[in-house]
Amino acid sequence: MNKVTWQSPSNIALVKYWGKYDNQIPANPSISFTLNASNTTTTLSWKEKEADDNFDFEVWFEGQLEDSFRPKIEAFFKRINHMLPFLKRFSFKIETSNTFPHSSGIASSASGLSALSLCLASLAQSLNIPHDEDFYRFASTLSRLGSGSASRSIFGNLVVWGKHLLIDGSSDNYATPLSSEVHQVFENFQDTILLVDKGEKQVSSTVGHGLMNDHPYASKRFEQASENLSKMKAILSSGDLDAFGNLVESEALTLHAMMMTSNPYFILMKPNTLRIIEEIWKFRKETKTPVYFTLDAGANVHMLFPEMVKNKVDTFTKSKLVGYCKNEEYICDQIGQGPKQL
Repeated sequence: MNKVTWQSPSNIALVKYWGKYDNQIPANPSISFTLNASNTTTTLSWKEKEADDNFDFEVWFEGQLEDSFRPKIEAFFKRINHMLPFLKRFSFKIETSNTFPHSSGIASSASGLSALSLCLASLAQSLNIPHDEDFYRFASTLSRLGSGSASRSIFGNLVVWGKHLLIDGSSDNYATPLSSEVHQVFENFQDTILLVDKGEKQVSSTVGHGLMNDHPYASKRFEQASENLSKMKAILSSGDLDAFGNLVESEALTLHAMMMTSNPYFILMKPNTLRIIEEIWKFRKETKTPVYFTLDAGANVHMLFPEMVKNKVDTFTKSKLVGYCKNEEYICDQIGQGPKQL
């Protein structure tokens, strides 16, 4: 039995990806912060089998056999089989664990499928499977075919996925680190994740993406996202925190507006999501503290702010926000450097 282990982080999109075409191609470009503490550790073990007629694997999540993950991983294997022709040669054991609740809107698919993709890319490297890209770009391409946002978790700091005319090297097929200059105020940027709801969300991101296909506002949204990425690139260079916050919060609410105006429509925010947002707005207005919210496809709130106000925001979190969190739980995270092999 041979094995490899990778730890890969989640990420939080600043300009959101929502809607996709065949083969996991994004309908609009996106940009994200790679996180640090919110990550998945995956160990892939394998042994050769006699017949290569099917995919043979089992998935263990935090020490328990987890058959509910099988359909997603089998679909992933089917998509990448042409890139990894050895997949049916081996029996695999996938052992994975998270530092945060899965399927609750903290991009567990991003960290989980990027970690698995890195393990598979390492196996391909050991078997001398040829490909035209460097290791991480290859792993990002694999990740995209499992979960679009997973392609961004392969790299650290600020990461772009989706072709954009102003972003050098950007591609629909894989993510790329933002190569342009970024203002120092965004170094060590903080993300406090307020766990409003730790349960599995009612509508998966896969279903939500699919509902953009016939969405009455889809084309305008895709155009808006591309324009917002251009604006975000300039903001990240200038260090304009007010403009950053305005754009990030608008993107979060637009994402959820797309959900609420699809057919069928759905709402992933909870009452406490809105209460936290109102508290953040009130705190920012009264104290002039540069703290902003964003949301992923779930009820939990990501509170973004520069490191220089961390103590002030931590005090605010403990005094005003923990009561809105499930069991008063939250995660203190920050921008991270990307995956690492263990």
